[in-house]
Amino acid sequence: MGTHFTGRPDEVRALDTFIKLMRATDSVSADLAAHVAESGITLGQFGVLETLLHLGPMSQGSLGGKLLRSGSNITTVIDNLQRQGLVARTRRKDDRRVVDVSLTPKGRTLIARIFPGHARRIVRLFSALSPDRQRQLAELCRTLGRSISEGEQDT
Repeated sequence: MGTHFTGRPDEVRALDTFIKLMRATDSVSADLAAHVAESGITLGQFGVLETLLHLGPMSQGSLGGKLLRSGSNITTVIDNLQRQGLVARTRRKDDRRVVDVSLTPKGRTLIARIFPGHARRIVRLFSALSPDRQRQLAELCRTLGRSISEGEQDT
């Protein structure tokens, strides 16, 4: 279902596209969240663990930036992961304001176990689109995201 708004054609088109994008995103996210929940973590926690697995230890602020999470949200997610023994925080000696986050052995074991199934699930979900359509969608999303982050959007 698209928008029921009856405005200018550019408004209707943009709103309709937005609704479809959000519904698709919500559907994929709900499926993935249910899958990772079987391992006792949230999708947000999975994102932190996956980032640390593939990029290595990094500051809490950098993690928040990479995952597009607010400072308070990333703090809560990392608090919960630390409580479960999946990540460790270390204050930098050269700059005590910066806190680095790293996987614990338990966290590394968990994410290494669940990531392959997660990747297979994403492949299955996106198989509704041909490889060319997947590349096209990726390019469209990158263009949209960059235009917003570069401040090219109208207000």
